Amino acid sequence: MRIRSATLHDLDGICALLNSAQLPTVGVERHVTDFLVVQREERAPDDEILAAIGIERYGDAALLRSMVVHEDARGTGIGTRLVHELEQRATRHAVHTLVLLTTTADRWFATLGYLPINREDVPVALLESAEFRGACPASAVVMRKRL
Repeated sequence: MRIRSATLHDLDGICALLNSAQLPTVGVERHVTDFLVVQREERAPDDEILAAIGIERYGDAALLRSMVVHEDARGTGIGTRLVHELEQRATRHAVHTLVLLTTTADRWFATLGYLPINREDVPVALLESAEFRGACPASAVVMRKRL
């Protein structure tokens, strides 16, 4: 398996994987080139995407979004590798703060250094994202990591 930058060709596969995990797809098409994907080394006939993660950049802050791993590949470390790679790429793009919303993975993200914050502590620019404008429920935990 390898991590690579997503292309427009990957949009349907990313959205299918997100839908299977009941995660929002709103806005993915506008930011697909800021996604990373994992595919099998031996290309599957349908170019199956096993995992994906995205970022929406808003100046020096960004929204980490759409972290998803196919159920058959969970527990293999792919998710951790994807987050670390995304953080490195974000740093290279002068992003200093990553924020995310989650309804199920707050404990897991805490193991990677993300801390819960109040919504009023979210950088204002990120509030324009689809996830903060309603794609994620108000009950979602907001977390932040300074890079």
